[in-house]
Amino acid sequence: MAPKEEAHAAVMEAKTMASQPQQQETPPIKSHIPISNYSKRVVLKTLFGREDRGFGLIGEKIVIGGWVKSSKENRMPIFRTFLKLFGVGNHAEKDSIGSLAERVQHPVSSTVFLQISDGSCVATLQVVVDSTLAPPGQIMISGTCILVEGVIQQPTTGGKHIIEIKAEKVLHLGVVEDHEKYPLSKKRLPLHTLRDWAHFRPRTTTVASIARIRDGLTHATHNFFQKNGFLYVQVPVITTTDTEGFSNKFNVTTLLNKTTEESSSTKPSAVHENVSGVSLASVKASLKEKSNKVEELKRTDSNREALLAAIQDLKKTDELAAQLAAQEKKEKAKDTALVKPDRLNFTDDYFSCQAFLTVSGRVHLESYACALGNVYSFGPRFKAHTSHSTRHVSEMWMVEAEIAFAELEESMNCANDLLKHLCKSVMENCSDDMKFILKRVDQGIVGRLQTVVSSTFEKIPYCKAIDILKQAKEKKFNLNMEWGITLTEEHESYLADEIYKKPVIIYDYPKEVKPFYVRQNDDRKTVAAFDVIVPKVGAVIRGSQNEERVKMLSTRIKELGLSSEQYEWYLDLRRHGTAKHAGFSLTFDLIVLLATGISDVRDVVPFPRSYGKLNN
Repeated sequence: MAPKEEAHAAVMEAKTMASQPQQQETPPIKSHIPISNYSKRVVLKTLFGREDRGFGLIGEKIVIGGWVKSSKENRMPIFRTFLKLFGVGNHAEKDSIGSLAERVQHPVSSTVFLQISDGSCVATLQVVVDSTLAPPGQIMISGTCILVEGVIQQPTTGGKHIIEIKAEKVLHLGVVEDHEKYPLSKKRLPLHTLRDWAHFRPRTTTVASIARIRDGLTHATHNFFQKNGFLYVQVPVITTTDTEGFSNKFNVTTLLNKTTEESSSTKPSAVHENVSGVSLASVKASLKEKSNKVEELKRTDSNREALLAAIQDLKKTDELAAQLAAQEKKEKAKDTALVKPDRLNFTDDYFSCQAFLTVSGRVHLESYACALGNVYSFGPRFKAHTSHSTRHVSEMWMVEAEIAFAELEESMNCANDLLKHLCKSVMENCSDDMKFILKRVDQGIVGRLQTVVSSTFEKIPYCKAIDILKQAKEKKFNLNMEWGITLTEEHESYLADEIYKKPVIIYDYPKEVKPFYVRQNDDRKTVAAFDVIVPKVGAVIRGSQNEERVKMLSTRIKELGLSSEQYEWYLDLRRHGTAKHAGFSLTFDLIVLLATGISDVRDVVPFPRSYGKLNN
């Protein structure tokens, strides 16, 4: 066959292959490699979890899926090179051969190298895809979901990869419709920015590692209690009881949907501008932008003058936003007449009584501890604090335990053992993610975890803690130190981080700062309560021995002005076959902070709910 005819035949064959539809359904691949249950694919953790990091599987055919983290393309202009090799690039043949090449669907072939993550581990897998299988313009975009069938082979490009997948078929392609609107198209977004896209942030390496560490800690929590003879009990999320006696609670009601006839016939009028024509929406947008700028300046080595100027500008914008919001609220109140909470008739409500989201599950756990022995619970708890603390969100996951026939010392010992178990477990079972955290987030994280595991916790009474804080002449606290105050995060941090440099257990608090159910000591001023304070994180566990004496408990309920009817069932536990018992609450989200070195709890909660912020 003449060179010209061979070139024409090759071009036509390539065109035919490119136009053929891709096969979507494939028979099961016979392989000894374990596949994911229910999805018929191999997860990356299975490959990279081997001692040889998958090298011994070269030649195996598998199905792999994930999301594109990064990509690159190697272009190969094969048709022009092919024509030149056969000497058909002269002017006489240019029109016939050149026009034919221009009619081919993909005149320039290429190979795309994709870095794929499926969320099962830190490592990514390189997948090599020829442009005849899928358009490079679609599969190369960060965030694209791809499922391919291919063969494990040695890397063709060298580098850090031990293996790669040579794709033979593309079984699924979930394209990113608008690259500009996909938030993760930008590299290295700070964690505080990612909070605005909580539904996408698990695709980042840092948040994915946090999620896997959180999962590991969850398993370790259940493992600890199951091994130590505790029974898992689910406590209610909705309750009629103020479970601490002084907490800010979320009301659960359907009555606020009701409006007067006047309000139902009048549409609320929202104020959009103030007298100077400034839009509240634009001020809020500016406030967010300036807040991000301040955070950025704090993280960089910018001069102090620039930071102070940015903070002052942010403060003025915040004041303007508050004025506009107050004006809007005032105007809306004129047009809308919702039923006021203090005038609600709760007998008409869904539960026929006032109900709240639970603040703590410990009082409900007591009823099971008084029948089954040692019990624990694990779930969300809700506090309506108007706080911007980096250690608090409105919905936090708590681990709560109650131990029958136990006193304060036993409860402290159990809390001590649980905390050590969790720190040890995360280092042993989440090693790859911990290596990533050590490298990218906090170089001191492993040392702090090892300190928790190996050290003997310092135990001091509240009165001694106050004395130590009073003597700290070089440290200025926001509150004057005196007996009876509630220790703040600042106080706790000073004791654990600067004085003892290890976990501290503070016990025997004034009764005024602890829940109503805590057992009173003989001095009638303090109660059998304790807090476990950990360096860099603060109070991660709060516990107590609970009051078993019905008269003492009834008196305390009256002192706090609580409704006695709400606690009749709780008093019944003391009237009929009571036992001494103690327990504690561990703030699980703060344990994730401890294990990851992240500074803000909102960045370790999958979907944070905090004061003034509820995205999805």
